[in-house]
Amino acid sequence: MTPTAEEANAFAHIRRRLVPFLFVLYVVSYLDRVNVGFAALQMNRDLGFSASVYGFGAGIFFLSYVLFEVPSNLIMVRTGARRWIARIMITWGFASAGMMFVHDATSFYAMRFVLGLAEAGFFPGMVLYLTQWFPAAERARTIASFMTATALAGVVGGPMSAMLLSLDGALGLRGWQWLFLLEGAPAVLLGVLVLRVLPDRPDEATWLTDDERRLVTARLADDAARAPHAHTTMRAALATPRLWALALLYLTIVIAFYGVGFFTPQILSGLTGGSPVAVALLSAVPYMCAAVAMVYVGIHSDRVDERRWHVAGSALAGAVGLACTGLTSHPLVGLLFLSLAAAGIWSTLGPFWAIPPAFLRGTAAAGGIAIINSVGNVGGFIGPSVMGFVKDQTGDFTYALFLLASTLVVAAGLALGLRDHAGGARPER
Repeated sequence: MTPTAEEANAFAHIRRRLVPFLFVLYVVSYLDRVNVGFAALQMNRDLGFSASVYGFGAGIFFLSYVLFEVPSNLIMVRTGARRWIARIMITWGFASAGMMFVHDATSFYAMRFVLGLAEAGFFPGMVLYLTQWFPAAERARTIASFMTATALAGVVGGPMSAMLLSLDGALGLRGWQWLFLLEGAPAVLLGVLVLRVLPDRPDEATWLTDDERRLVTARLADDAARAPHAHTTMRAALATPRLWALALLYLTIVIAFYGVGFFTPQILSGLTGGSPVAVALLSAVPYMCAAVAMVYVGIHSDRVDERRWHVAGSALAGAVGLACTGLTSHPLVGLLFLSLAAAGIWSTLGPFWAIPPAFLRGTAAAGGIAIINSVGNVGGFIGPSVMGFVKDQTGDFTYALFLLASTLVVAAGLALGLRDHAGGARPER
């Protein structure tokens, strides 16, 4: 349903007020999750971590994250987004800063587990929150705009991490310890700010006019009424095959997403032989390409009202990029192909996350989105662990990158196989 000019203006107003702030929250979240990749350029050497130890520790975050994902999202429905998101951010900020005290493999594993526990529920909570403000026709571009934060975290995180790593030795701390300490603090400060500025629902947004609140509320209600097959209870959501098909699809995407995300600095280090600071700066390039691509794909997906082919095409582009990165030893060529891989992988996210809210409502949306994210994020454990293990066994990243590429080929096939199970054989759009 095409929005009226008044509705379009109202949703544009909401987008301007909410998305930049949520974007900043997700930048901090993602950076605190993957900054261990930059820290590893020094930390692995200092603490004697092999690629397998590092990969397992990077991935163990997702075990606790997955275990507490669904309960966290269901709690958010009861408490409201403002309070629960603030709680998540404050606790993960302290946990992230606490990574500076890691001193051996056991403490590394323990702190990554605690960080996953603290952050559980943040991303699916954000997706659920956005569905309470935007109708289906606005979601892919909105979610893609929000999720470019994961790419921008790489763009910002590279130079920032390079600067913090260069503090090596200041006040007796290693550079990687400064990195964890100073990149964990913003989450605590922003968590306090969430309590002051984030409204739970459109009818609580004092910055909307009375007419805008009326238009937005009516459009969202109309949007819900146009989804007669939408599931509203957790039991109904769990019984639909499409929920589990999406969870499996997301698993294959996330294996590649975090397999690349946690190892990009080390892949570039192997290609260029540069210093930790130089490599941290260079790692911003693939993330810049990812940010541009995912916004374009999200906008195009909304414009033509299509999801499956956008997910599949992006996944195949990512697979080509990863495979070609594994086949080259030329620094510039490798950087270009790694950038293609990042653009493809990240571009799957906007169209993908526009699909679940099309058939889930209410409690089913809260729990169903969390289940999809939970199952998918098992890939966050698999991807880095496999990357580290294969690298240790073979001496380089070639075969590990081939494995990640193969999961994206599977992802493309799963995306094209999606069907609207609630309504028959009509392709998912």
